Amino acid sequence: MHGRDDSRMIPVDAFDLKILSALQDDGRLTNQELADLAGLSASQCSRRRMRLEEEKVIAGYHADLSSEALGFGVIAFIQVGLSTHSPDNSKRFRALVNRIDEIQEAYSLTGDADYVLKAVLRDLKGLSNLVNDVLMPHQSVAHVRSSIVLDRLKESAKLPLKDLKAG
Repeated sequence: MHGRDDSRMIPVDAFDLKILSALQDDGRLTNQELADLAGLSASQCSRRRMRLEEEKVIAGYHADLSSEALGFGVIAFIQVGLSTHSPDNSKRFRALVNRIDEIQEAYSLTGDADYVLKAVLRDLKGLSNLVNDVLMPHQSVAHVRSSIVLDRLKESAKLPLKDLKAG
């Protein structure tokens, strides 16, 4: 769904799954540490890791920053309805979303809302500015409805690798 057609699914075996699982837990593992966990030599592990990176199974590496520690105390989910459903209007809205750093995730939906956005902000004033000064006045937007997160029960970017069959 994330830009990859399911018919182009990359085949992975049990060693690949061990590598991917270990890297989901700690992306800073050295090839030797990863090899030990996967039961491979460091050179075999390195070749597999490079292949998984080249085939975009490993899409990248990053540091997880603590939003709370950096003063981003508000998480909001914002539902957006477009004013018209045309390709140009959708393109304008997508361009707007991609310019706003506070929006961490954006999804096109079925149902009542056309899009849902996940935004992280320093405070409620930041949310008010985003909704009232940025989203609502934009020509592509008809209506906006926001929900503020009270408590985060779970946050994970990990894929359920146990559901994959080694090929």
